[in-house]
Amino acid sequence: MRHVWIRGILALVWLAAALISGGALYVIMGMVFLISAYSAWKREKNGKGED
Repeated sequence: MRHVWIRGILALVWLAAALISGGALYVIMGMVFLISAYSAWKREKNGKGED
């Protein structure tokens, strides 16, 4: 579960930096991190996690 929190926090920091700099690439990468964290969270919530 710890990696889910790390991905989520990383995504929020990345998106904040993207909003400040205004870079479209950073917004896309931040959204990819958020989707990754969300999918990992859903997998663990459903009991399909590897841990």
